[in-house]
Amino acid sequence: MSRSRRDFIQLVGLNGLALSAAGRAAAASRQAAPLGTPATRSSLLRLSSNENSAGPGPRVLAAVQDTLGAVNRYAFRMAGELADALAAHLEVAPDNLAIGCGSSEILDAAATAFLTADRGLVTAVPSFELLADRARRQGAPVVEVPVDAELGLDLEQMAARSAGAGLIYVCNPNNPTGTLRGTRQMEQFVAAALEAAPEATVLVDEAYHEYVERADYRTAIPVALDNPQVIVTRTFSKIYGMAGLRVGYAVGHPAALQALHRHLDGFRLSVLSMRAAVAALEDASRVEAQRRQNHDAREFTAATLRRLGCRVADSEANFVMADVRRDIRAFQQACRSRGVEIARPFPPLLTWARITVGTMDEMRHAVGQFKGALEDSAPAAMAWPPLERYVPRRDGTWAC
Repeated sequence: MSRSRRDFIQLVGLNGLALSAAGRAAAASRQAAPLGTPATRSSLLRLSSNENSAGPGPRVLAAVQDTLGAVNRYAFRMAGELADALAAHLEVAPDNLAIGCGSSEILDAAATAFLTADRGLVTAVPSFELLADRARRQGAPVVEVPVDAELGLDLEQMAARSAGAGLIYVCNPNNPTGTLRGTRQMEQFVAAALEAAPEATVLVDEAYHEYVERADYRTAIPVALDNPQVIVTRTFSKIYGMAGLRVGYAVGHPAALQALHRHLDGFRLSVLSMRAAVAALEDASRVEAQRRQNHDAREFTAATLRRLGCRVADSEANFVMADVRRDIRAFQQACRSRGVEIARPFPPLLTWARITVGTMDEMRHAVGQFKGALEDSAPAAMAWPPLERYVPRRDGTWAC
């Protein structure tokens, strides 16, 4: 299917991504560094950003290498190839897609398109904060609904508090908790939320979709295709291991995506990023292998943390959330001093650590460091107040 320059600008564009021999050598050096070396920035075991330690497969790397000779060309034709490949993969029409520089660009465009000073954002807390941060910068109201006692999204309360919203954001599985809401719950939530806020858009972030194993879950894409007030976002950053290549996309009714297209930069993605994404879609066996490897490493990590006395939330993603029963900042620093970097704090979960699941070898090493970090950092002197007693301030801090 041929594509025009105008079509391309609507979908995707160029950024300045390039590969260098020096960059590849540095990456190889980091991979070769032995585990447990001194905690310098380059030698830290990074379990902090939900990256895929395995990286992209050989097929993707070969595609990037083969495309280096095309970096002097604009990517109009390649953008059409990616749109067609993605449409075929998802069994949707190209008009049902908007492609961006990571799903973060899509979320940013959604904030611009749907939030105003009168119509704000409804989101969970903790959840992925990009939209809440952007809403505050725009001067839009933000309603944050705490997760429940099991760290699950409180969909009933989110729907109940949606009146007057411009955008309702649901990360499923949720980041940073890893918890999931099933299909029936999500369908009921969308109906209730849009009844409370008839002019709102519901954005379902499925960044971790490919990791989900629960039988009661399926994607919200069919809902988005039928309802112009629902949009689903996905990314190549997680199971595909392409966080540094920055490819994300939205799926929805063409009428919903028109509002996004007006705020997407038409020249962000590079030829390398797009060719890598096409190659990743062609390698289904890689995705299945990564899902199995993540499952094994995640279950090993969660079981070990539980044996160490931590409560671990049920996760359907490539990370776990564990209550380490002490100030998370102290535990984070103790881990870092042992060469392992975990995620920052996520208020109001002040004793919970989000730990990315790396390879099995990485996690075997990491859990030993977690044991030492627990011994090095003192338990909290008292239990933290329940989540519902935390109230967000306008400056992003929390009162209790």
